[in-house]
Amino acid sequence: MYAIVEIAGQQFKVEKDQQIFVHRLEGEEGAKMDFDNVLLIENDGKVNVGAPAIEGAKVSASVVRHLKGDKVIVFKKKRRKGYKKKNGHRQYLTEIKIDNIKG
Repeated sequence: MYAIVEIAGQQFKVEKDQQIFVHRLEGEEGAKMDFDNVLLIENDGKVNVGAPAIEGAKVSASVVRHLKGDKVIVFKKKRRKGYKKKNGHRQYLTEIKIDNIKG
């Protein structure tokens, strides 16, 4: 059984007991969260697609930890002009564990 759910503006394919990294969410470590914007649920070959979301469906998850992602280097250069810019970015992330999927 899996579901496609929208979390923090992004869509994720999730299964029970899966751990995923999403953009930083409000809530302490160990807090329970419910996501009710479920777009699709697959259960034993039967697919239920929402228009746009499935009524009454929700995905329950718990916050494992908050962290920062790997550093991404942004390097810009224009050849023969002497123009170089180097910039870095680390995204704030939250690791969540999917506890339950209710159709």
